[in-house]
Amino acid sequence: MTSTAPSPAATRGSHGAPPPVVSFQQVTKSYGTVRAVSGLSLELRAGQTVALLGPNGAGKSSTLDLLLGLRTPDSGSVSLFGTTPQRAIEQGKVGAMLQSGGLMESVRVRELVKLACDLHPRPHPVDQVLADAGITDIADRMVDKLSGGQAQRVRFALATAGANDLIVLDEPTTGMDVSARQAFWGSIRAQAEQGRTVLFATHYLEDADEVADRVVVLHRGRVLADGTAAEIKARAGARRIAFDLQEPVDRAALRGLPFLTSVEISGQTVRMQSKDPDATVHALYAMGLYPRNLEVAGLGLEQAFIAITDAASAEEAAR
Repeated sequence: MTSTAPSPAATRGSHGAPPPVVSFQQVTKSYGTVRAVSGLSLELRAGQTVALLGPNGAGKSSTLDLLLGLRTPDSGSVSLFGTTPQRAIEQGKVGAMLQSGGLMESVRVRELVKLACDLHPRPHPVDQVLADAGITDIADRMVDKLSGGQAQRVRFALATAGANDLIVLDEPTTGMDVSARQAFWGSIRAQAEQGRTVLFATHYLEDADEVADRVVVLHRGRVLADGTAAEIKARAGARRIAFDLQEPVDRAALRGLPFLTSVEISGQTVRMQSKDPDATVHALYAMGLYPRNLEVAGLGLEQAFIAITDAASAEEAAR
């Protein structure tokens, strides 16, 4: 049975506190025999910048569709600001930048942004929106003459045409070059500093590492990990070891070192992941090898993400 209306308790929040900006309570959504969202419970609070990560098929797009009221859950409830997604959007509390859907053609950028401002219950001045999105210089260009990165920035302008309290972004930097991505995330930080909640789904894990103060990893429609980027990295339970060998590399011997979770050998350069790097390095020296340029460091977010999702897949396969 579908349930989308928030309960009175959800509207009040616990102990009279403001309700969460976003609340998923045991939400499920299936498409035929495919379960896209599976018992998802998740809350976002005001002022957070949250990255939503997950491999293809993890349920990220379905989660965003449910959040924005584009689809209804099969069971469970979704609420924004203590009310339904549709009502929150009508009140001008939510701005969204989605991958799906094209931009209106045969109009100039300024005209399209002005239309979005005119329609918003709490609009910003058009020139401010253009400047914040970094598209003042292309304001007089026809929308159908934009590059992919420019079109993404126009979509961001449409999502921030008014004083939204929640901004939802789906793969926002697709098609942007490095400088455009840096400028874009500068705009996002400015939005967050004004107290807005930002939720973005991305495949660029370095963006999540640098920008988000909270990272949520989805896997098969459920939350697999939830915390700061540092906590996600620590949860992977491994550290990275890298070094060079001048002597011939005995691949079989290296792969036999204790506590390894992965080994990559490229010429004389060796990269490993170990759950006990001290023991691994000690065993390396015990083999009579003398690594050069030895580095031991924590996993990057991308490596931790892969380790966590691979472990979850292996656990499910073993059931």
